[in-house]
Amino acid sequence: MSQLSNQEVYDLIDSALEFKAGKKSVIGQNKFAINLFFENSTRTKSSFQVAEMKLGMNEIEFEAATSSTTKGESLYDTVKTEESIGASVAVIRHSQDKYYEDLVNNHDLKIHIINGGDGTGQHPSQSLLDLMTIYEHFGSFEGLKIGIIGDLSHSRVAHSNAEILTRLGAQMYFGGLDAWYTPEFAQMGPHMNVDDLCKEMDVVMLLRVQHERLSAEENKNFSKDDYFAKYGLNMDRVNLMKDDAMIMHPAPVNRGAEIGDDVVECCKSYIFPQMSNGVYMRMAMIEAVLEGDNSGNEITDKKRQAILR
Repeated sequence: MSQLSNQEVYDLIDSALEFKAGKKSVIGQNKFAINLFFENSTRTKSSFQVAEMKLGMNEIEFEAATSSTTKGESLYDTVKTEESIGASVAVIRHSQDKYYEDLVNNHDLKIHIINGGDGTGQHPSQSLLDLMTIYEHFGSFEGLKIGIIGDLSHSRVAHSNAEILTRLGAQMYFGGLDAWYTPEFAQMGPHMNVDDLCKEMDVVMLLRVQHERLSAEENKNFSKDDYFAKYGLNMDRVNLMKDDAMIMHPAPVNRGAEIGDDVVECCKSYIFPQMSNGVYMRMAMIEAVLEGDNSGNEITDKKRQAILR
């Protein structure tokens, strides 16, 4: 997200909203995409698949567990293989932070790389669809109070969103365990009691606890009930929120941990609309990188490079 200018972010939001309003594009016709997911995914992978099909692309099937990476093939060789076969776009999710650096700095690769999530680093497509959803509701980011509650330190969504929302003029606040409130987040906004945060925020973003990234000792000492009582969003806390406030979550949701079962689809929740918007934003991202094939336009090319990260 740090590579995208504010104007490029707004351009992508505008493009996604145009797709949502019915804009058609066949920019992907007769082109192939491959979704290289080395970590589990439901929403991101499915959303990219639908976006690719809507743009006229064909998908090359890939499953990490049955790929040659299990035989020792490097990520570069896998991507270069798919490029050689004919793929124009590779959407990649990988457990390694900044896995993409070795790929985008290798000038032998011509395939477009879209980051579907890197370790605990960044999640640009989720961040962009969140921005689209907020912009659709409020029409601006300037002066909005946005609180993120949950497993901040392990969340690529938190890193991406806090960074770009600050730059777009929003005021950031954070909640959850003190241990997850790292110096990176402290530079962007204060840590607040969850009840106070709910009263003041225009947007409350919830994050699940990423047990797969916690130590065995941390998981052993974790109590779902205690966590929900201290930091979870229940209906009592929803009732503290402003009338036009938004509840957001990148999902998967862990009901009864960070969010109450009756909150997931309450009137303030935008969790499922976020998912719907994800298809349109990912269409906008794919269109932006493919436009670089047909244009010598410097701005378009810069945008394409930025989305890689």
